[in-house]
Amino acid sequence: MEAPNQEVAALVEKIAGLHAAISKLPSLSPSAEVDALFTDLVTACVPASPVDVAKLGPEAQAMREELIRLCSAAEGHLEAHYADMLAAFDSPLDHLARFPYYGNYVNLSKLEYDLLVRYVPGIAPTRVAFVGSGPLPFSSLVLAAHHLPDAVFDNYDRCGAANERARRLFRGADEGLGARMAFHTADVATLTGELGAYDVVFLAALVGMAAEEKAEVIAHLGAHMADGAALVVRSAHGARGFLYPIVDLEDIRRGGFDVLAVYHPDDEVINSVIVARKADP
Repeated sequence: MEAPNQEVAALVEKIAGLHAAISKLPSLSPSAEVDALFTDLVTACVPASPVDVAKLGPEAQAMREELIRLCSAAEGHLEAHYADMLAAFDSPLDHLARFPYYGNYVNLSKLEYDLLVRYVPGIAPTRVAFVGSGPLPFSSLVLAAHHLPDAVFDNYDRCGAANERARRLFRGADEGLGARMAFHTADVATLTGELGAYDVVFLAALVGMAAEEKAEVIAHLGAHMADGAALVVRSAHGARGFLYPIVDLEDIRRGGFDVLAVYHPDDEVINSVIVARKADP
């Protein structure tokens, strides 16, 4: 037991040092310094590790929650930067690979689709919601273009500027694809009747960053989604929980869902995936 404890302590110390350095940055907008620090952070968190973030002490827990919020802010700046860059092209969708992590979105979306059709047999979604789509709605785009060609996607984000950036990416896009992608500025907590129309709801990793926030979001979805509808939730596992929130499976069950599958990648795909289904009354 001693060796794993030493390994965990060394990792937490390293991540705390990176958190301290990131906290001192004058800006989280893309720059050589920002990129280097977050690259170091991801490199530290991705390998398999015996760390269980739920068992960390209060100080480390507070550091982790703050680090997740810093990661969220930096991710927002990075996506906005590339959304503006892509929008400058006549056909933005032809240049998506310029985003350095586009391949990760392709792989994650394929993983989610594969798990969805495997664990929800016979599902053929026609209406899909993606909650927390952001300025670069890569997940919805990949799913719509390659996996769910008959589905209409409603993308929700509470930031109007993010939605405006997302819309600009579809300038000159294939009419069929563009017509299936809608963007709405709304907090998920304000959605009620709309949620009952969807066959599948995808919940982005950074919607509800603290545990209690995530639980509230899931409970709200459970109260308003249709019986039998599928919920795909992005989570994290092990040290990757310093980058993204870890979703408590009991919160999903308490929200009125049956948990059908939980998958923890061990490759460059960082997020874990949970597939659930709204339980019949």
